[in-house]
Amino acid sequence: MPAPPPDAKSISPGESGIRPFDRGGMPPPQNQGHRINEQIRISPVRLIDAEGQPLGVVPTLQAMEKAREAGMDLVEVAPNERPPVCKILDYGKFRYEQSRKANKSKVHQQKLKEVRVRPKTGDHDVDVKINAVRKFLEHKDKVLLSVQFRGRELQHIEEGKRVLDQMLEKLADVAKVERGASMEGKRMSAMLAPK
Repeated sequence: MPAPPPDAKSISPGESGIRPFDRGGMPPPQNQGHRINEQIRISPVRLIDAEGQPLGVVPTLQAMEKAREAGMDLVEVAPNERPPVCKILDYGKFRYEQSRKANKSKVHQQKLKEVRVRPKTGDHDVDVKINAVRKFLEHKDKVLLSVQFRGRELQHIEEGKRVLDQMLEKLADVAKVERGASMEGKRMSAMLAPK
């Protein structure tokens, strides 16, 4: 292998001429789709300072130096522009705000929950079921209340209707009745929606 020419100098990664960002002992931030600091290879860049004021087109090294002086990161916010747009900002705070925006856009999918009772269900057990229904309604879910009849219980439908009416009465403050009590086969049911 031939020896390198005397004027050629091998440059190790740490000797690139760019000082690394001082993070006070913290590890470098994980890249989440944005190039930051030393990852920005294109020069020059259109620079925006921490207050949002444009500073014009500057060489990348100069932009990194300004970010370092401000104690912040240089983040490439519009990589497809020519020249790319970079902003001086706190990258950790920027990622946090991005995740908050993403979480806000998620919409709650309304579900149908079913709560079953029997005609002979005791008052205390009915109260426990009512508390469960309240929680479902607070989460904006619809609730199907149903009274299941078995065997001879079908001869005493009024007992099931009494239990169902009692539940509807206790839930009147948090729910509106979407479908009143109706008999379907061996069960009586009513549909509730949150107010």
